[in-house]
Amino acid sequence: MADMSPIFRSNSTKGRDPQDRLVTLIRKPGCHLCDDAQAVVEKVCGELGVPWEQKDITEDEELHRQYWEQIPVVLVDGAQHTFWRVNEERLRKALTTAR
Repeated sequence: MADMSPIFRSNSTKGRDPQDRLVTLIRKPGCHLCDDAQAVVEKVCGELGVPWEQKDITEDEELHRQYWEQIPVVLVDGAQHTFWRVNEERLRKALTTAR
């Protein structure tokens, strides 16, 4: 299935190595799309050596306000990369392509 969610890009990461990046998964408990997104993030970040973290939208009022209708949300270096469904190849490209 094609990933229909938009990509938001930041120019502030030009020339960075994958290991110098940070992926953030914003999720909530009991969300099957969040579980699917986490599997993709774990796989891609693990293969590339990119650190990643997850944040629970139910524990952060600002994240809840900003992203509630979009979860799961993936940020790359603090900039929104995608939401709802995470495309493995697109995430890999975002982490390995200098912009």
